[in-house]
Amino acid sequence: MPVPTRQPPPYRETASAKYKSASQRHELFWPAASMKLIFATRPSALARWQTAHVINLLQTAWPGLECSERIITTSGDRNVDRPLPEIGGKGVFTAELETALLSGEVQAAVHSLKDLPVEDTPGIVLAAIPERESAFDVLVSADRQTLADLPAAARVGTCSLRRTAQLLASRPDLTILPLRGNVDSRVRKVMAGEYDAIVLAYAGLSRLGLQSHISETFPLDVMLPAPGQGALAVQCRAEDTETINLLAAIHHPETAAAVGAERAFLSGLGGGRGPVRQAVVVAPIAEDRGPHRMGLQVVLPERGG
Repeated sequence: MPVPTRQPPPYRETASAKYKSASQRHELFWPAASMKLIFATRPSALARWQTAHVINLLQTAWPGLECSERIITTSGDRNVDRPLPEIGGKGVFTAELETALLSGEVQAAVHSLKDLPVEDTPGIVLAAIPERESAFDVLVSADRQTLADLPAAARVGTCSLRRTAQLLASRPDLTILPLRGNVDSRVRKVMAGEYDAIVLAYAGLSRLGLQSHISETFPLDVMLPAPGQGALAVQCRAEDTETINLLAAIHHPETAAAVGAERAFLSGLGGGRGPVRQAVVVAPIAEDRGPHRMGLQVVLPERGG
């Protein structure tokens, strides 16, 4: 399927395209010695890692830049016992951080890109997308069983409709159970025997050093990931040109092009808008097909099937 020729507005807002090299960037812009950035972050171990990673990238690009974190607990962090569609979709992980941005309490916020709705919040831009980690989904099982090895009616944990649809396409006998919580707590649950297996993103396990728990990495013909999975997103205020210029140093155009195509496809189907996103079970993954060419693999199950 041809990739849309336009990218969503967030990716045109980045300042990185102005600079052809790091030396040119530094020649045109250098932060004031007194400039400081405060980053909003959620309290989970993964969110803290991701924010620290972005700060490290920035301070490597801009030696001497002072950065700090402000931990903000979101409604998604507080409501861990109910499925995401019931509490507002994945936007529940970002709303409080965006409020802190708009108020000027912080200058930037780091998210997992797949948690961001495809439409920008007014006054906020997606200023940088660093290089992507692996986008694959994986199976975690205490007995290191693969999907094919799991017993009949095995209990598999996930709250994702996308993952559920693809799991049942391969193993219609599975018993799918809801699974919420942070990555590390989900791993503890399956290791304690609450589930026979769970499905997680490789990127989250890798970032927390938990790859040893992976029993199988799903090939794309078994499970396509969520749009933007494995990528990070850094937001700031639309009028904050100093922060936009700083963040341009860690923007990765190839990653932005790929996730832009994935999110544009989702947007074209009407997904990515709060609770509606969960009603659209779509899994596009972009593929580089040579100079100026990109393709999408897509899974879009039939309604009710």
